[in-house]
Amino acid sequence: MALVLLPGLSNLIDDISEEKKLPPQVVEAALREALLKGYERYRRTLYLGIGEDPFDEEYFSNFDVALDLEEEGYRVLASKIIVEEVESEDHQIALAEVMQVAEDAQAGDTVVLDVTPEKEDFGRMAAATTKQVLAQKLRDQQRRMIQEEFADLEDPVLTARVIRFERQSVIMAVSSGLGRPEVEAELPRRDQLPNDNYRANATFKVFLKEVSEVPRRGPQLFVSRANAGLVVYLFENEVPEIQEGSVRIVAVAREANPPSRSVGPRTKVAVDSIEREVDPVGACIGARGSRIQQVVNELRGEKIDVIRWSQDPGQYIANSLSPARVDVVRLVDPVGQHAHVLVPPDQLSLAIGREGQNVRLAARLTGWKIDIKNASEYDQAAEDAVVSELIAQREQEEALQREADERLAAEQAARAEEDARLRELYPLPEDDEEYGEALEETMTEADAYEESAEPASEEAATDQDGETAEVVNDPNEEGAR
Repeated sequence: MALVLLPGLSNLIDDISEEKKLPPQVVEAALREALLKGYERYRRTLYLGIGEDPFDEEYFSNFDVALDLEEEGYRVLASKIIVEEVESEDHQIALAEVMQVAEDAQAGDTVVLDVTPEKEDFGRMAAATTKQVLAQKLRDQQRRMIQEEFADLEDPVLTARVIRFERQSVIMAVSSGLGRPEVEAELPRRDQLPNDNYRANATFKVFLKEVSEVPRRGPQLFVSRANAGLVVYLFENEVPEIQEGSVRIVAVAREANPPSRSVGPRTKVAVDSIEREVDPVGACIGARGSRIQQVVNELRGEKIDVIRWSQDPGQYIANSLSPARVDVVRLVDPVGQHAHVLVPPDQLSLAIGREGQNVRLAARLTGWKIDIKNASEYDQAAEDAVVSELIAQREQEEALQREADERLAAEQAARAEEDARLRELYPLPEDDEEYGEALEETMTEADAYEESAEPASEEAATDQDGETAEVVNDPNEEGAR
């Protein structure tokens, strides 16, 4: 069949490639797949109003489309297997028909045939399907390239520009910095900062939270302004000592979206110095607070506490409660990481913080359970008794869990041992190494027997009923039947 002409095909591919920022070969592959879907729709429309659609999902798997950029057109090709008797014209071709062109053809070979329909036959419905599929495939390719582009970024912090709003999310334009155009990213409500003013074309630093596959939408970028990684990035940019390695950030605890509006966002950062002569806290704060002020400005006034990390858990906990002044830190349960912190009465509210925010962040930063106690009212004997009960309860729960784990392991071992014993007494066929070889030989003999029995059964059928044999062997009557 003739080539279906598509005038301007080469220019079309180049224009789409330039517009969508996709390689030409990707556009060609999408166009081929779209044309194939259009051909499939064309074949299905031939049965509309006549009968049931006979094609399943895999029916057209042996079809393909070849683009001819020089002559600017395309052909629909079908790979067919050469057989003695054709059962499916779309998948098979008769040996006799092929031998008219190629005398050395053999049954079982594959040939590729041109099955292109005439352009007039390629109806509107098929053309519409081609356009829809092409648009969808191009979008899929764009999203796939987005996923590959952003998945392995070394720097997860990007500069984003507000484009529009969708429900409670902010849609932003971000760039990977690899020379590619901006792509859209979603900033969900839970990852926004309460002090941010998201207006059109406003720019923000955002943390690339994830590149995930969303059903029916493909790869999507999700960014965050509330992630602790954004704070780490901002400090690394503002503090040269962190870049040089003489100061390191050990831990970050952030509450960017407090549970109550009366409480503002707050972050605690624990830093340490590799060199003794370097003050890690002073390096992060800077002269007259110049360095930390840059971070605070980017986070729209978020309160940030920079504290010094310590190997001593008591000192670390005391530092983490800054700016409150601590009298004593009692590690009442070191194994369970439980501490009592004694503070003066005038420091009690400061240590706890508004709605418990200060002590909550200190607990997250240190990994310890912290109880703030009034130093003037603290009854050590009574508190120790309560803690002893808690420790005993914890140890009992751990012992019960160990017993359950040991019992489960023993049951599994006993079951495995019993299975092994039963297999020794009553071996299964697959346990025998010779089982596979014997089974294969048996199947081969059975196949050979069936092949030898087929001619004999055909001869017997001819002897018993000659008319039936004539009907089967007569191609005209077979077609009528």
